[in-house]
Amino acid sequence: MSAPDTLVAEVLDRTRVLAQTPAPSFHEGDRAALVSGWWAEWAAEVDVDAVGNVWARVRPGDGPAVVVAAHLDTVFSADFDHSVVERDGHLFGPSVGDDSVAVAALGALDALLPPDPGGPVWVLATVGEEGLGNLTGIRHALSAPPVEIGAVIALEGNWLGRVCSTAVGSVRRRVTLRGPGGHAWEASEAPSAVHGVARVVATLDSAQRPIDARTAVNVGRIGGGTAINARADHAWFDVDLRAESQAALDELVATLESTVAAAAGDFAIEVESLGDRPAGAIDPTHPLVLAALEALDAAGIVGELTAASTDANAAHPVGVPAIALGVTRGGGEHTPDEWIETAPLGRGLSVLAATITTYLRRTT
Repeated sequence: MSAPDTLVAEVLDRTRVLAQTPAPSFHEGDRAALVSGWWAEWAAEVDVDAVGNVWARVRPGDGPAVVVAAHLDTVFSADFDHSVVERDGHLFGPSVGDDSVAVAALGALDALLPPDPGGPVWVLATVGEEGLGNLTGIRHALSAPPVEIGAVIALEGNWLGRVCSTAVGSVRRRVTLRGPGGHAWEASEAPSAVHGVARVVATLDSAQRPIDARTAVNVGRIGGGTAINARADHAWFDVDLRAESQAALDELVATLESTVAAAAGDFAIEVESLGDRPAGAIDPTHPLVLAALEALDAAGIVGELTAASTDANAAHPVGVPAIALGVTRGGGEHTPDEWIETAPLGRGLSVLAATITTYLRRTT
């Protein structure tokens, strides 16, 4: 089971074009214009919504729709080198797998799905999925959709074989400590905000964590102070807390809050929210999960249930069944050397179409 070679070639061509078009979060307009133009070739309805998401109806029908979403934005700035190189059956370049090939794949569903797959199908190119985008696009899509949504499939291009059934939640905060500062010698007893931040980070890193779910604590950025010979009057750090369950995530947040509060005797403290992604999960026996696993098995691919953070996160708290899938294999996400394999793409496209059809025909 594999998509036609001509269709695969078109998806790869569009992957190259997208990957070479800068689209940092909140600046996805150029990619959205490309996608809108491509989809207008086959779709009767193509719309750009209030936040910049691109919608198109692939198949009409009665009842709630399956919405297949892939994100337009990347982690790379506009002035980054976006060159794409093809070598030995691979494409190399920033965002080729995350998520250019997935966005390009959305347009192939019109050719792959039967005339009546069992219900309505829409595709959605979202904005603001990466980093501080904080799922802006998919949150808006779920709150103000053009059609009733019955299920969401989030595409992450290089995940072929993975069925993401657990949404890893995250809480991101910037913590700033402010104090009196002073001369490194003359005011050596004054509290240093840099020292205070270092203690908070060390305490947070060594704190006990939930044992009933996988978690992660990462301080990704840190800064502050004015000079090597001055007691720092300010310092800050950015922290990313992640967990597979909302209860575990809430526990991590409580630990952060208590650890930061303990520094309040010496410093004024500011905590700024940089984004929150809800945790959630879909039952492994849900028809959407089973449809994906069966489609992979029929294509000779071993399916694996996994956990990750994707556009699917936003669907769980509003009661919409959601999973994340891929259409080929790859790696190196968020690096200049990101890559995908071109050979598996045909099977990946067919697996996606089979997942949709199997799910709709069993549930409508």
